[in-house]
Amino acid sequence: MKKIITKSTAVFVAFMLMFSYNVDVSHAQTIDISAKSAVLIEASTGRVLYQKNAYEKMPMASTTKIMTAIVALEFADVSDTVVVSQNASGIEGSSIWLSTGERMSLSDMLFGLMLASGNDAAIAIAEHVGGSVEGFVAMMNETAQRIGAYNTHFVNPNGLPADNHYTTAYDLALISAYAMQNDYFCQIVKTQYKTLPWDGHEWERVVKNKNKILWNYEGGNGIKTGFTKAAGKCLSAAAQRNGMQLVAVALDAPNMFEDCMKIMNHGFENYQNRLVLGAGELMGEVKVEQGSEESFSVYTDEDIYYPMTDEEFAQIEKRVYLEESVRAPVRFGDTVGCVDIWLKGSKIGSVILRSSVSIRENSFGFNLQRLLDFWLNTRMLEF
Repeated sequence: MKKIITKSTAVFVAFMLMFSYNVDVSHAQTIDISAKSAVLIEASTGRVLYQKNAYEKMPMASTTKIMTAIVALEFADVSDTVVVSQNASGIEGSSIWLSTGERMSLSDMLFGLMLASGNDAAIAIAEHVGGSVEGFVAMMNETAQRIGAYNTHFVNPNGLPADNHYTTAYDLALISAYAMQNDYFCQIVKTQYKTLPWDGHEWERVVKNKNKILWNYEGGNGIKTGFTKAAGKCLSAAAQRNGMQLVAVALDAPNMFEDCMKIMNHGFENYQNRLVLGAGELMGEVKVEQGSEESFSVYTDEDIYYPMTDEEFAQIEKRVYLEESVRAPVRFGDTVGCVDIWLKGSKIGSVILRSSVSIRENSFGFNLQRLLDFWLNTRMLEF
């Protein structure tokens, strides 16, 4: 039997939090931007703070390389040596001037990929990590599905125009937020300039990041530009202020930098990461039937934040469900309830509550051991 408790603060022990990201954002729709499709999300939760045609499938040009980079980082070592094939050195479009047979570390190749948008680097990385371009693209599509970018499909690792190569602004924001969880990826995309070795030359390559957000926007820390005639100007931009990491995506956007800065301004001006689940609170007791202990306490384990306006914060409701009793034995991590988080009449999250203790069954063997321990302790005191 379960009991329901409604409190202003909710708790969990070991948690699994599933946020719903489609809470009404209609108040944001008046922002004047040039993009055909755009979205703004808070990276840690994925909550949508602004959207314009965010779920429409569109080409994404070189923002494709966000996925190329994160797949390479997850499936290879940055110290690997990449050998450039003729296929890679001869690719069209933007490049870092790789030549057939040239050898470069995967780390340097990734900087060339993300800062200078090297299509040649994309092919070289794909062939090294995936064994072939086709094999690597399959890895890209598998990763997209794994992280929930269900309306995305890749045909190549560089974003050159191709049938059936598409994403949505929302999916690209999810991919970007996922990539930004990787520290090495973050280091790459926030770098403004990078010097790369150049075999056979007396000088080195110096590449400059094409992302003006790094220079022109407070807190700007990523991530990737893109352009083809088919896709138009595309940008995934990121910035962090006051502990809140935002990701803005603009597709087919003549004023891509201005568009992303406008919608990130909206996010920082209207939202804050609010504490909705606080650590260290006592939630109550769960009784234990036939256990070595009669009950155990449930406490919060850590803090959870959610981006909200002032108005929304006042409307948050938590509904906590706990088992009134459980039967021994109780194991650490056993599920004992859950807490649902509601905002504006919609459930935005659910947290599983788990036992933080282990309690033995009050059996004959357990009581015999207690008597034996008591007798041994008494005998020791006598001596």
